Amino acid sequence: MPRPEFKRILLKLSGEALMGDQQFGIETETAQRVAEEIKLAQAAGYELCVVVGGGNIFRGLAAADQGFDRASADYMGMLATVMNALAVQNALEKLGVDTRVQSAIPMSSICEPYIRRRAMRHMEKGRIVIFAAGTGNPFFTTDTAAALRAAEMQCDALFKGTSVDGVYTADPKKDAAAERYDTLSFDRVLSDNLKVMDASAVAVCRDNDIPIVVFNIREQGNLARVLNGEGTSTIVENS
Repeated sequence: MPRPEFKRILLKLSGEALMGDQQFGIETETAQRVAEEIKLAQAAGYELCVVVGGGNIFRGLAAADQGFDRASADYMGMLATVMNALAVQNALEKLGVDTRVQSAIPMSSICEPYIRRRAMRHMEKGRIVIFAAGTGNPFFTTDTAAALRAAEMQCDALFKGTSVDGVYTADPKKDAAAERYDTLSFDRVLSDNLKVMDASAVAVCRDNDIPIVVFNIREQGNLARVLNGEGTSTIVENS
């Protein structure tokens, strides 16, 4: 089955994608390699924007489980995503890629506030826009922020970079018999509670007909390969 062609994509990076072999934080070499992946995709003619998580620094839900006020914990997690966004920006600009960071929580000293029309204009000029601070609201994940920004930026697809090469029937790291799906419907993901993205993010993509492409971002050159229909991935789309 031929893969659909995409022009404008949103890349969702987990905070863990920047962690490398460390237990937490940002590994410079890993951030640089991810930036190289993004540059290769842009050089191939794709328009890109990025949403980055913050789980490598602070995870709001985990902190709430330990007694933090949930809203405060989520705001702390949003601040962690800004740190990661600046790290990705720095890595991209070292490669000569023009970028802008926009935060859903205004931080005028270090980045732009999120303004949809300005972000669209940056992308039209060939800049990569990195969206930070999630949706700007507690109780929403960066997955939901990614789906929301993908819809607002009129993206053709949402690419989720993970540590596995698609969606499986079970965790492939724990179950050797787990099988990978080539394609899935949004409704199947929701009904079977498959851990692709959280339910609200899947619903936003379903309602706006934005395919979700799950692939392994840790494999060198894999983003460009998947965009060209050559790599291994799972596509979640309306059936």
